[in-house]
Amino acid sequence: MKTTTLKDDIVVLFAGDSGDGMQLIGELLGYTSALSGNDISTFPNYPAEIRAPQGTLHGVSGFQIRLADHYIFTPGDEADILVAMNPAALKTNVRKLKPGGVIILNINSFDKKNLALAGYEIDPVEELSKQFKVFPIEITKIIRDQGKDSGLGTKQIDRSKNMFALGLVLWLLNKTTEQTATFIKRKFSDKPELLQLNLKALEAGYNYGETAELIISRTNVEKASLPSGTYRSITGNQGLALGLITSAHLAGTQLFYASYPITPASDILHELSKHKQLNVLTFQAEDEIAAISAAIGASFAGSLGVTATSGPGMDLKSEALGLAVMLELPLVVCDIQRGGPSTGLPTKTEQSDLLFAMFGRHGEAPLPVLAVSRPADCFETAIEACRLAIEFMTPVILLSDAYIANALEPWKIPDIDKIHSIEKTVLQENERHFAPYRRNEKGAREWAVPGVPGKEHRIGGLEKEDLTGNISYDPENHQHMVLTRKKKIENIAQYIPLQKVDSGSESGKMAIVGWGSTYGSIKTACEQLRNEGVEVSHIHLRYLNPFPSNLLQLLNGFEKILIPELNTGQLAFLLESHLKKPVEKLNKVKGVPFTVKEIKDKVLSIIR
Repeated sequence: MKTTTLKDDIVVLFAGDSGDGMQLIGELLGYTSALSGNDISTFPNYPAEIRAPQGTLHGVSGFQIRLADHYIFTPGDEADILVAMNPAALKTNVRKLKPGGVIILNINSFDKKNLALAGYEIDPVEELSKQFKVFPIEITKIIRDQGKDSGLGTKQIDRSKNMFALGLVLWLLNKTTEQTATFIKRKFSDKPELLQLNLKALEAGYNYGETAELIISRTNVEKASLPSGTYRSITGNQGLALGLITSAHLAGTQLFYASYPITPASDILHELSKHKQLNVLTFQAEDEIAAISAAIGASFAGSLGVTATSGPGMDLKSEALGLAVMLELPLVVCDIQRGGPSTGLPTKTEQSDLLFAMFGRHGEAPLPVLAVSRPADCFETAIEACRLAIEFMTPVILLSDAYIANALEPWKIPDIDKIHSIEKTVLQENERHFAPYRRNEKGAREWAVPGVPGKEHRIGGLEKEDLTGNISYDPENHQHMVLTRKKKIENIAQYIPLQKVDSGSESGKMAIVGWGSTYGSIKTACEQLRNEGVEVSHIHLRYLNPFPSNLLQLLNGFEKILIPELNTGQLAFLLESHLKKPVEKLNKVKGVPFTVKEIKDKVLSIIR
């Protein structure tokens, strides 16, 4: 007899070769769960190679998803269900499974060759069965039997293995196949043979759970109590793209986006290129330098110029960033961080570009730096970056990372009429006395675009004479202009929100201070610690340069400060120079996010 267990959350980890479609079925489970009312958090984890050698440990692609009946902020430290499509996927991921968890194996792939590639000297199934609930299923055989009359080749038939696995997981989670089938019909609408094959595989997996005698229980996670509104699922890169489009609309101008393809930023270009009807112009440049230069040119012409890249691209853009500082034109540069240096870990996450964003230019070239905290935050932070760029006439660096860029979570679609407009700088002065470097109360010069009679002016990388913008080598003028540009950025602190405590008290024994994608792990760790009687507060920074004006006062209210970062201590370095006292550090550079346990263990080791 089949039984159903009620749980408040569950974590599923799909793992297989690159090309096995693990990312696809992970996303489909995410969409299906979100549509059924669950809150979700995901962690895609895949190798840099599009087709790594099959069956090898470094070729494993994984997708972890957590669904819950309440607000969640992480994809979970450990999985309840592991789907392993081959021995390598099992070996690299079994350590992430909870004791007593469920393992679903495509047992047809556990042959001598694949076991050897994974480093198994003997078949691990018997031994694992002592610790976990292991279900070895002949997925490949079932799929091939179903597809033998389809007219398709074996390789094409085998590609539907992932749909069988998804169908079985949907049954295990007490969900229907209806939403997934709708997606499959849309995806393969012009390929009827593949459409039928994948639909059959999905139903076969679901029916296997319904009829197999070994699998007797499934888990139900009820709807989450989220605030009322219209929701959609969104990745970080999609959130950034929609935020940029909205920013241009709020400023009453065109969005011009120029970029060179680079992981993990490329999806922003893919998303924006779908929206040209919204006054979006996209340009795939021949290199990183051309991309940022084109964006600067577009800003000079009156569009909102934006470019995006990752670490290696930031290196190449640094000279043009200095040009944008000198020109004092609005520009947003999105840096989707990944493991570095050099090519580094293209598909893995890291927070190692903070100091580069702060100082990675020659000369005195300060600019605002902001960071997103989660996929659902990307929309709002992108608008804030664009607002600063336009209202202060400055380039802005917006930091995201590979984890946020690819992760999926529900996003409540905001009412655009309730978002404040972005005001372009227009100085009130006599047209006959236009001065391109005259400034308003914020220190911003006017955004005077070409073609306006009386507002012709010179731009370029050479130092500008105050007010006129003419080339100047005068020592006193250079010092004045350097300090003026510096003061403009520092004064932004007066126009951004005061720093608030995300959770916990506003003073006390310990504050955990984070930025970027550490948000979810820190927030969850703090909640759990407070429930266990540990006094700890969470402070998360969106504005990294300048800091909010009250930040140092807020931090000085705590006896100890812990800063977890996916680098070797870059925010800690910045804050220590301001606070004049040491801070506790927790650093990780393994290409994966913090677990909640890692942060809790560090807190407990400090206070005990």
